[in-house]
Amino acid sequence: MTTITTSPSSTLPPPEPVKIGIVSVSDRASSGAYEDKGLPALQGWLTRALHNLVHFEPRLVPDEPEQIAQALIELVDQAGCSLVLTTGGTGPAPRDVTPEATLAVADREMPGFGEQMRQISLRFVPTAILSRQTAVIRGTSLIINLPGQPKSIAETLEGLRGEDGAQLVPGIFAAVPYCIDLLGGPYLETREAVCKAFRPKAAVRHVRTGD
Repeated sequence: MTTITTSPSSTLPPPEPVKIGIVSVSDRASSGAYEDKGLPALQGWLTRALHNLVHFEPRLVPDEPEQIAQALIELVDQAGCSLVLTTGGTGPAPRDVTPEATLAVADREMPGFGEQMRQISLRFVPTAILSRQTAVIRGTSLIINLPGQPKSIAETLEGLRGEDGAQLVPGIFAAVPYCIDLLGGPYLETREAVCKAFRPKAAVRHVRTGD
């Protein structure tokens, strides 16, 4: 039976290290014509959200399906990333091909992530229905397509809060740690001030307090 321990962080084992792939998909940024904002946004949010020591594997690629797919394969199969987050290339424009490249390397699709991202974004703009973000499993790794704008990245990962700080709409990252558990990956621990991970009680190993 799993024991849930609520105690000061100093009495708990250190958080497990995790390797996370972050991929920014942009023709202009990859050519040097535009400063990439996707990779800093992803790395910044994950650093704030996780207690774990994260080793980031960044990739900046153009909107070419073969290069996107190759980056995802390398991050999962060779670099051993438990989680891969992409940003950019998920709209309806002809060069927006990130979802197709992601599905091409998938073993299984996880459509709920895309559904929830659109629900969050619809709180802000009606054009959120044009987004085509999805998520998939390759091997024992989770790959998630995120929007291209840093503000939208944070909103979809973190969710929406009211003026009192109470959670109005859960962000998608709340479900990521348990998904990684089920895939046999490291135990991700989130900082609740940023994003509270949800796990069934039997899956909770301990509760880490403080920042």
